Amino acid sequence: MPALVPLLDAGHVHLSGDDRAGCDAVVSALLLRAVGRADPGGVRLVGYDPEHLGGGLAGFAPLGTAGLLTFVGPGGLGPLLDDLVEQIRRINETVLAGEHGSLRELASATGRRPEPWRVAVLLGGDELNRHERGQLERVVRAGAACGVHLVVRGIALPDDPTVTRVVTESSGAWIGGPSGLSVRLDPPPPATLVTETCREIAAQVNAGPPPTPFADLLPPPEEMWREDSASGLTAPIGEGPQGRPVRLTLGDYPPHALIGGPSGTGKTNLIFAWIGALASRYSPAELEFYLLDFKEGVSFARFAQGRRDPSWLPHMRLVGINVNTDREFGLALLRFLTDELRRRADAAKKHEVTKLAELRAVDPTGHWPRIVAVVDEFQMLLAGRDVVAREAADLLEDLARRGRSQGIHLVLASQDVRGIEALWGRPALVAQFTLRIALPKALRILAERNDAAQSLPRWHAVVNAESGMVEGNEVARIPSASDWETWSGLQHRLWRMRPPDAAPARLFDGDAIPRLDEAPDFRALAAPTDGRAPRNPVALLGEIIDVQSRSAALRLPRAPGRNLAVLGTRVDEACAVLDSAARSLARQHPPGTARFSIACLDPDADPIARALYDDLADDAAWYDEETVGELMTETADGLPGPGSPHYLLLFAVDAAAGALAARTGRRTGLEQLRRILHDGPERRTHVLAWWRGVARMRADLGGPAARTDQIGAWVALDAHGGELGASLYPGTGGPDWYPRPWRGLFFDRAVHRTGQVLIPYGPSR
Repeated sequence: MPALVPLLDAGHVHLSGDDRAGCDAVVSALLLRAVGRADPGGVRLVGYDPEHLGGGLAGFAPLGTAGLLTFVGPGGLGPLLDDLVEQIRRINETVLAGEHGSLRELASATGRRPEPWRVAVLLGGDELNRHERGQLERVVRAGAACGVHLVVRGIALPDDPTVTRVVTESSGAWIGGPSGLSVRLDPPPPATLVTETCREIAAQVNAGPPPTPFADLLPPPEEMWREDSASGLTAPIGEGPQGRPVRLTLGDYPPHALIGGPSGTGKTNLIFAWIGALASRYSPAELEFYLLDFKEGVSFARFAQGRRDPSWLPHMRLVGINVNTDREFGLALLRFLTDELRRRADAAKKHEVTKLAELRAVDPTGHWPRIVAVVDEFQMLLAGRDVVAREAADLLEDLARRGRSQGIHLVLASQDVRGIEALWGRPALVAQFTLRIALPKALRILAERNDAAQSLPRWHAVVNAESGMVEGNEVARIPSASDWETWSGLQHRLWRMRPPDAAPARLFDGDAIPRLDEAPDFRALAAPTDGRAPRNPVALLGEIIDVQSRSAALRLPRAPGRNLAVLGTRVDEACAVLDSAARSLARQHPPGTARFSIACLDPDADPIARALYDDLADDAAWYDEETVGELMTETADGLPGPGSPHYLLLFAVDAAAGALAARTGRRTGLEQLRRILHDGPERRTHVLAWWRGVARMRADLGGPAARTDQIGAWVALDAHGGELGASLYPGTGGPDWYPRPWRGLFFDRAVHRTGQVLIPYGPSR
C-alpha cells in the first residue's frame, strides 16, 4: 500500500536519521511529485543548503531559468524565514482577506488558485537564533493555509499537527518517528527524469501562462449598456494575481493613459480588450471612440463596416488605418477634438457649470458622451520639427490639460521607446498621463526606478494609476481579445443592440484611393431645377485628409483669378484632379448649359482625357497640339460677348508651349492664354490646367517675374514647397510640403490661410 506524505495545502515534512542517501531520495521524490502534479509554475522552490551550496537540489536547477527555484547562501536563513512570514501575512491580509480560511478553500470556491505553492527546502545549518526560531515557528503554524511549506533536514521543527516526520535509518524508514509506520522507500527518481521534467516545466512557464478568458471581462448580456459615464469610465482589463479583476478608470483622475511595450508583447490585443470591456458596459450615448493607427496594419479596421463583415462597433465614430505617411490626419483628429472641447466648454459656461457630470445634469437632453481617442504609435505624429509636429504637440497638451473636465480622454500607445521620449520635453503634457500600462519589457512607461515590466510573462501588463510610481503597480493577466472569432462575437452582439439611427464609423484607409462617385459632396451636387446654369459652381478636386469625409472644393464664381493650376509630373494624379473637377462641374449644369473644351497635349494623358470627353458627350469639344491654338484664339475672341459657362481643361499645357508660341493673327497662343486667365473668370470662362512643373507654368505666364494672381488656386503634386514661392503662397519660403504618392497640396488664395492635403479621386471608370 502506498505511503502518502501530506505536503501541498496540508503541512510540512521533517527528515532525520543517519541514512543520508535515503533522505536525499525522499526530498527528490517529494519535490518532483509536487512540481509535476501542479500546473506549470504552480510550485516555487527556494533552497537553503549551506553545506553543499545547492548541490542537494542540483537536478532541479532548470527550474531556475523560469524563476521557480532560487537559492539563498550561508547566512541567508534569517532573511528567507522573514520573507516566508511576510508572504503569509500578505496572503492572509490581501488574498484571503477574512473571507476564506485557506488558499485551498478559496480555490475550491472560485475555481482558481491566485497564489503558487511556496516550498522552502532547508538542508541543515547552524543553530537558529531566537528571532529565526520564532519566525520558523510562525511558518510552521500558519504556512500551510497560505500555501507556504517546509521540507527540512538538520533543523529541528516544533511539534505541530501540520508537521510530518520521516526517519531514515540504515535499518529502515518510518513515518511519524522511530515508533511510527514502517515504510519501504521508493528508489530515488532518475537524475535524467528530474532534469527533463524541470526543463519542460520551465519552458512552459517561460512561454507564459495562457490568457484569461475574454468573457470574464464582459458583463452578462442582460447587464450590457447599463453603466453611466457621467463621473467616469471604469472597466476590468484583466485578472490580478489574487484572481480579482484589475480595473482601469478614465475620469477626472486619471484622465489619460499611456501604453507601451515592444513589438509582439500584445499592445493591440490590450487595446481590443479595453475597448471591449468599455463598449459592453456603456452605450453609444455614454461613450464614443476615435481610433488612429500610425503603424502599417489593418487590425482596427474590424471596428468599422467592411466587405467581409457588415457589422461595426456602434460606439466607434472614426477609424484611421495606414496613416503612417499621413500625419495630417492625426492633426485633423486633434483639431476636431479641440473643436469639440470648445463646444463643450461653451455649453458648460452657458449653464454655469465646469465639469461634464454637471453639464449632463443640467442639460439631460444634450448629447454629451465621454470620448476616448486612441492613437497607436503616436510618436509618428510628433516626429520632426515641422509645422505638423509643432501644432500636434500644442493641441495634445491643450487636450490633455483641459479635456479631463469635459470628458475627452486620450490614450497614447507606442511600441518604441522613442515614442515615449517624444513626450519628455513637455513635462506638463506627460504629467497629465497618470495612468500607465506597461507590457512585458516596456521601457520608460513607468517611473525611472520601477522595473516591474521587465519580468512580466506574456499576456500580462503592469497597470499603474500613480504616474508609474512603484507603489501603484498592479499586475494584470490580459485576455486574448483581438482574434477574429473572439472579437466578432462581441461586436455582432453590440451591433444588434445599436440604436435605429446609428451610423457606421468613418473608416479612413491611407492606402485606399477614394472614388468620386462615392464622395458625399459629389452625391449632393445637382443641377438647378429651373434649367439654368448655377451661379457659383463648385469643382471637386479630391478628398481632404480630415475626420469628416469632405471634398476639396474650388468655387468658380464670376470673379478674377478663379482658375486652377495642377502642378507636377505625375500623370495619373494630375489627370485625376482635372477629371474629378470636370465631372463635378458637369453634374451641376443641365445639358447644353455649359461648354467643356478638353485639350490633351500629352499622349500619356489620352486615356483619361478621352474617357472624360466621351462621357461629357455633346457638351464637350476635343483639341490636341495642332488645334489648341485655335481653342485659345476662339475663346479669347469670344470673351467680350455673352455666353454660357465655359471650362477649359488643359492636360499638360506646357507640352504645347512650342505650338502656342506661334503667332496666330496679332497674338500668340500663350498671349491668348494669359488673356483668358486674366479676363475669363469674370465672363464665366475658367481655365483648369495641368503644368508639369512650377517653372514651366511661370514660363507660359510670361517668365520668372510674371504675376500669378490670375491663378487663384493650385494643387501641387510632386512640386516641393520651396518651388511654391511668395507669388503663389503667403509668407516666405513656400509651404511645408513634401511630395508623396497620390497626395497633393491644395491652396485657394480666396479662402485658405494654409494649404490642405488632398487625395485625388481614383479613375471614374
